[in-house]
Amino acid sequence: MEFLLLGFSDLHHLRGLLFFIFLTVHLATLAGNLLILLAVAAEHSRPPMLLFLCQLSAIELCYTLVIVPKTLADLVSTGGSTISFVGCATQMHFFVALGGAECFLLAAMSYDRYAAICRPLHYAVMMSQEFCLQLAIICCLGGFIVSLGLTVAVFRLPFCSSHRINHFFCDIPALLHLACTKSYANELPLLAACILLLLLPFVLILVSYSYITTAVIRIRDSAGRGKAFSTCASHLAVTVLHYGCATFMYVRPKSKYSPNRDKMISLVYTNITPLLYPLIYSLRNKEIKGAVRKLLQKKVAQPNWNIFKCRCGLCEHAAQKP
Repeated sequence: MEFLLLGFSDLHHLRGLLFFIFLTVHLATLAGNLLILLAVAAEHSRPPMLLFLCQLSAIELCYTLVIVPKTLADLVSTGGSTISFVGCATQMHFFVALGGAECFLLAAMSYDRYAAICRPLHYAVMMSQEFCLQLAIICCLGGFIVSLGLTVAVFRLPFCSSHRINHFFCDIPALLHLACTKSYANELPLLAACILLLLLPFVLILVSYSYITTAVIRIRDSAGRGKAFSTCASHLAVTVLHYGCATFMYVRPKSKYSPNRDKMISLVYTNITPLLYPLIYSLRNKEIKGAVRKLLQKKVAQPNWNIFKCRCGLCEHAAQKP
């Protein structure tokens, strides 16, 4: 009926330090993604890339809220923390769904870059508001549908050997490691999910960038080539980070499972990468930089000049005073 999350119970002497580090990173992640959301919401005209970045920040915001608050609560407890069977399934479902939605979203963003660089004259028609909204909905629905099937398949397995999960959240490899049956058929749902959530979007990204590379090579001006590549730099950086961690964690046989190594890698993609994404796009994307700059300029208090009339009532002039 419940699982025991061991988390970092073996590092009891470092719990205070870990709690401070995780809390600091978590608050910085929330602040960075909320800043992007507020900046995009304050914009009157929202190009497709801004809409996609808004959705990416919303996904990262929910992504960290699914994992990190529970981890922080477990750090202040002793001997690990229990989580119900339904709670564990719910956590894994939303974790996979949000990660899958991000994979599909990165593919949609690569198509946006393809339209901007390879078809600039048709960009407004190809990336209309309605089409971008449809892409955003498809990305979320695709991640949640695949995640639902994977969650049902994993939690139908018999967990009779142990209820102790050597992890700080309900991750798929840790749960498969607890299953009584050792058949490779247990890994088929994970394989199917990896094909749909990782391989398929990655192929679409490769196809988009193959066209982008061909178009950029044809540009004779070196400054033009540099400008074209710079528009893709932030997207490429996020794609490499996301797919690098996901591939290393899930595209491997069950026999290669290592609890301590997996926990360290999981710390990266649940804490570090959600913090890096806003920084990458804030520094590299001129649209998001402009939106953030406008938001900050609106929030900065301007000096007020109050007009005080002469007390005697005889003077009509006003004295301006800061």
